[in-house]
Amino acid sequence: MQKRVPKPRPEYLKFLSAYEPRITELALTVRKLVLEETPEATELIYDAYSAVTVGYSFTGRPSDAFIHIAAYARWVNLGFNYGSQLEDPQKVLQGTGQWVRHIRIADPGEVKNPVLRRFVKSAIAQAERPDPTLDKPGTAGKSIVRAIYAKKRRPGSTIRSTHTKSNKTQNQDQ
Repeated sequence: MQKRVPKPRPEYLKFLSAYEPRITELALTVRKLVLEETPEATELIYDAYSAVTVGYSFTGRPSDAFIHIAAYARWVNLGFNYGSQLEDPQKVLQGTGQWVRHIRIADPGEVKNPVLRRFVKSAIAQAERPDPTLDKPGTAGKSIVRAIYAKKRRPGSTIRSTHTKSNKTQNQDQ
């Protein structure tokens, strides 16, 4: 049985439209994989300088994000914010920093590799959860546009300025 995944925000689709359709579809396929495993996570969307990125957090705080998806001109990275802590005996994860690891995905068929879902589940299991004793409104299952950078490096151009940086967050219940 396939789990229901909410439609992406229109802003996210607009941000991805700077890329070739295959990259947009690849990013959306990876997003579907993540949200099938963690529909209650908050989706934090960034139209950043060098990539369109989405982070996933249970608290709504970017610092608590445990997975991210970054779309680039020729591939999509499925990133794990604490990937150095994940078991990786086959050395699938890329990266040498203290924490972050990623898997570069260039072909839609790669998303079907069960190793990806295993890493997603592992990252979810170790993710920071909100304190249930606090009486704060949650962001569970919401999609929030966190930032739109004025300058961007996108396919077919060097740097272009199409949006202004937004300090406002826009919420959408899923």
